[in-house]
Amino acid sequence: MYKAVIFDLDGTLLNTLGDLHAAVNHALRSFSFPERSIDEVRNFIGNGVVKLMERSTPENTDKKTNSDCLDVFRAYYLMHMQDMTAPYEGVCELIETLREKGIKTAVVSNKLHQAVYELCLDFFPGLIDEAIGVSDESERKPSPVNVYKALQELGVSAEECIYIGDSEIDVQTAHNAGIKCIGVTWGYRDRCELEKAGADLIADTCDKVLSLFFN
Repeated sequence: MYKAVIFDLDGTLLNTLGDLHAAVNHALRSFSFPERSIDEVRNFIGNGVVKLMERSTPENTDKKTNSDCLDVFRAYYLMHMQDMTAPYEGVCELIETLREKGIKTAVVSNKLHQAVYELCLDFFPGLIDEAIGVSDESERKPSPVNVYKALQELGVSAEECIYIGDSEIDVQTAHNAGIKCIGVTWGYRDRCELEKAGADLIADTCDKVLSLFFN
């Protein structure tokens, strides 16, 4: 029996794509750059906002302009990150069920720490024991550093925890930390990509996650 679960946030617990897409295009418009489609932004997500904006700006954009564009993105996103964002179907019930069974919960995300903290507080009040995002200096997934931090804060070992995420980055992160990973297909990557990445288990619904978790 596992004692804890660590979740990814974007594409796993919350559908944040609409707000991320809007913030990216706001930043691009501010520099008269071509806008990106929602599918492009979906494919750019996973390695944090620095990479998101580097991938979104035109090729060969200089480092200073990328940094300035990122600053505009951050300011806009932090003001508008709940305009369209919402939990995926069944997610709140999933976390509540885990908590009722005594399972500790954490979120480890490549998202800005302020955004991770505020979104978890607003959408999952009292349901997340530890919410960890990144700053400019932080190591990002697939580095296991923040997973190790979460394990320490939760007071559990890697063997007592399972990781749940929607992307190849999440699978790599879990395995780098020595943790099994459940890949979920309702987020920003499909089953084929999760299988290729080596997810230990794959779930299409929150009910399936529960069945995998307890069987």
